[in-house]
Amino acid sequence: MNSASIPQLSAALPGILRRPAAPAPGIVHLGLGNFHRAHQAVYTDAAVASHGGDWGIIGVSSRSSAIPDAMHAQDMLYTVVEISPEGSKFSVPRVHTDAFTAAGNPDRLVQVIGDAATRIVSLTVTENGYHYTPATGTLNLRDPAIGHDLKNAGTPRTPIGQIVRGLQRRARTHAEPVTVLSCDNLADNGHHTQRLVREFASLLSPAEATETLAFIDTCTTFPSSMVDRIVPATTDHYRNLVAAQTGYTDLIPVPAEPFTMWIVEDNFIAGRPAWEAGGAVFSNDVAGYEQLKVRLLNGTHSLIAYLGALSGAVTIPDSVAHPHIELAARSVLRNEYLPSVSVPAGVDADGYEEQLFSRWRNTALGHRTSQVGSDGSVKLRQRIPLPALQLLDNGDMPHLLALTTAAYLTCIAPLNGFDPGPQAAAMEDPARGLLATLAGQSRSGQDLAERVLAEHHLLGDELAGRADFIKRTGELIDTLHAHGPSAAIAEAGTPSRPNAFSLQTTRSTP
Repeated sequence: MNSASIPQLSAALPGILRRPAAPAPGIVHLGLGNFHRAHQAVYTDAAVASHGGDWGIIGVSSRSSAIPDAMHAQDMLYTVVEISPEGSKFSVPRVHTDAFTAAGNPDRLVQVIGDAATRIVSLTVTENGYHYTPATGTLNLRDPAIGHDLKNAGTPRTPIGQIVRGLQRRARTHAEPVTVLSCDNLADNGHHTQRLVREFASLLSPAEATETLAFIDTCTTFPSSMVDRIVPATTDHYRNLVAAQTGYTDLIPVPAEPFTMWIVEDNFIAGRPAWEAGGAVFSNDVAGYEQLKVRLLNGTHSLIAYLGALSGAVTIPDSVAHPHIELAARSVLRNEYLPSVSVPAGVDADGYEEQLFSRWRNTALGHRTSQVGSDGSVKLRQRIPLPALQLLDNGDMPHLLALTTAAYLTCIAPLNGFDPGPQAAAMEDPARGLLATLAGQSRSGQDLAERVLAEHHLLGDELAGRADFIKRTGELIDTLHAHGPSAAIAEAGTPSRPNAFSLQTTRSTP
């Protein structure tokens, strides 16, 4: 096939679309990345196809115009590529009505959030996008972007500032209710977002604060949700795959695993799409599902990524293929994360574990260890402290949670003279500069762990005071540097609970 003869994806291609036009807008979504386009957008597309409604999505990227420009060039269309060893499936959602960047259009963003037609404002901006202090859960008032947003009503830069300024506009014009829906991996993400929004509003001038807080408290709801789907980065491999299999060119296809889950609290003051048509589950136990995902999935995923990167594994399947890494992953999941989780009724924990490892072995997906390991300074604060503190309070040392912390620091802030490898170097982290400085000042892993955990409270205030955990983390850093991941896993292998399992008795058949 001659690439010059392949048409570009557009609404004019026959057989592409189920509907002749996108629905009228009702949702503004902050964070126009791959995850949103393979998750919430897919559920919304299914909801509108099944039940109709004005639930089109205005997608807003933070700074980069690459995706908005490509979407405009492709009539707001893109391809979702479901990747599995059995083959690939292709679909084209038609639910976005517009796309633009927040950085280039701050006034427009305030306007669309404030528009009476907007009934839901949703977010996938990552944990780092909330501009809060992990140790306290409150706004980071030292962040220049937050300071800017408090002083400049018309040009907000942060998602929290953008939402509050949009809510102000609603309060002053039509006072129509609206729902703010967080879809990020934050504990109790709905209430967390509500607290940050209210805190920002309370810092405005007295008259502004009174008006805005009244609107927030009476006309705005903040449901919690749990989202789950592995969505790797787009590469030329997927662009070429789409062209070869579909006969059209797509600049921004989104690869994703077949598995997808969305658990949502049904608290939408201005209505919502019929997302259950796409498989969403509405539940009063979002917290239970959230614990299950953030700890068993995300927490274990982090350990797999860091140990894999240090072992030279490019992808998560490559990492899980190391028997010692799978052993560590199963042990941390069962013995250190699971005891801290209130498993929702009807969920089989053993079955959930096997499902996770099946997903992580999806070699066709190729999820990179460098992508999963990025932003650990924010992510690990959501995953490690509570399970670790629970075990410590019971007299058990969470060896593998300490190893997760040690492996993270070895990837992001190695001691002088140690090279953690290219996958670790490719990990992005907002704290990399600070942690690298601390590593440069440290003579040993013990020294580094003390500086990072005790002095800088990387994992929060409570763990900062647990000298035994900090000491264990430092010991494992030294082992990783001196002897590598296998030796560190063996050293951390003493289970923290008496019902430790044998890999031979629990390992699933590939």
